[in-house]
This record gives sequence, structure tokens and C-alpha cells, in this order.
Amino acid sequence: MSGTLYQVEKELKESYKKDYPAFRVGDTIKILYKIHEKGKVRLHPITGIVIKEQGSMQRKSFTVRRISYGESMEVTFPYFSPIIENIEVIQPAKRKVRRAKLNYLRRRVGKKATTV
Repeated sequence: MSGTLYQVEKELKESYKKDYPAFRVGDTIKILYKIHEKGKVRLHPITGIVIKEQGSMQRKSFTVRRISYGESMEVTFPYFSPIIENIEVIQPAKRKVRRAKLNYLRRRVGKKATTV
């Protein structure tokens, strides 16, 4: 019975296949996502650090934290969302990240909040 479940999971993974580069928690990524405005669709970039990944298979999502002008912003994207146009890894983590979720970055300000 578990073999059948494995087949279903394998088929779901293939159907949700995206050609995103491999990124992990701690990497700095740039996401281009679609915004619908007055009948138009434009691409809006956001660059930030991946602070958490959660879920699995089709429910997988990730959160990106960005700081601009002293204000922080966190955006959570479903991994297989149709609004995501492209993901690009700008900078991998500078050293090995030893946490699954980087919630401690929320308390940091300035350059300390951008270096993992």
C-alpha cells in the first residue's frame, strides 16, 4: 500500500515541477512576481533573505524578509504559486546555517540583520 502512495507523491511532484534554482534558508534571493493593476499585469521584484521554509509537496511555502529604509517586510509565497514569474539566487548563505527557521533575524537591525 505504501508503494501506491509513493507513486501518487511522485506524480504530484512531476505535475508541480517548476524550474526554480535550488535555494535554502539563509540564501539571498530575488523574486519576480506578478501584480494585477487596472487590467495590466506588471512584474514586481523583491530581494531578501529566506528566513523559513515550511510544508511539503504542493503545500510548500517560503518566507522572504527584506529591510528597506529601516523598515522590515516579510512576504510568504507558496512555492508553486502561479504569480511567481522567476526566482534567482543572488547570494548563497555565507556560512552553514544551523537553524531551520531564522526567526532571530527579526530582532536585528541594520547590517546585522542581513548577514547570516
